[in-house]
Amino acid sequence: MDYLVQQLINGISIGSIYALIALGYTMVYGIIKLINFAHGDVFMVGAFVGYYCTMAGMNIFLSLVLAMVVCALLGTLIERLAYRPLRNASRIVILITAIGVSFLLENLGIFTVGPQAKGVPDMINKESIHLFGDAYVDSLQLIVLGVTVLLMILLQYVVHRTKIGKAMRAVSYDMEAARLMGINVNTTITATFAIGSALAAAGGVIWAAMYASVDPLMGIIPGLKAFIAAVLGGIGIIPGAMVGGLVLGIVETGVMAVPGGSLWRDGAAFVILILILIFKPTGLFGKNIREKV
Repeated sequence: MDYLVQQLINGISIGSIYALIALGYTMVYGIIKLINFAHGDVFMVGAFVGYYCTMAGMNIFLSLVLAMVVCALLGTLIERLAYRPLRNASRIVILITAIGVSFLLENLGIFTVGPQAKGVPDMINKESIHLFGDAYVDSLQLIVLGVTVLLMILLQYVVHRTKIGKAMRAVSYDMEAARLMGINVNTTITATFAIGSALAAAGGVIWAAMYASVDPLMGIIPGLKAFIAAVLGGIGIIPGAMVGGLVLGIVETGVMAVPGGSLWRDGAAFVILILILIFKPTGLFGKNIREKV
């Protein structure tokens, strides 16, 4: 029993990071039906900001805030320069542009900081807390869970209780009708990118603290897994992204607990993607929507 509890704790920790990144995917898709494949690289930028803040002597919370601000500005810049001019272009053009932005960020990272991985010093003094039996939780895992829950609550408040959140929901439901009702669609979309990028940055800083390493290509696999988490929960649905990330993290940890399972850690996520696309393409929280052909 204590072994299962320990694996559940580990799964929730990594799943929380996937959930933070997945929220950015699902928010952008819910507004403009765009899969922003550059989102994983925004996560990478956030991790590097956290790394340099730590090297400058800042604590994890100040590093987190600064990384979120920097990546919110980066997300705004990406939307303004890369996606807004293509707002009325075909889906495939925008998708190719997103992949191009991803490659641009990765190669800028390699050019700027070098291709080698960099070790991250301890952001906090880890202390293990005994639960029962052989089950432990350390202080970093508690911080990860606390930050994730806090950010998700703030996101729900923003989306459901603020003016910009109401504008996001209106644009998501019907962009043209929202524009006719006086909502500034461009500002709303930019705010969506900023919020999603800030959440990805938070995930990046937490990832850097957990794994003590950053590199310019580190956003590829977590970004893809977060996309799978968004699809699993129902892309475009915020609670679905949260649940999808946690489920994916728990499944991944469970696979690693099996002898030889570490070899299948990444493969398990893609198996989930294939299964969800075959049996429930709309995701766990999605609804079937008929489209006229």
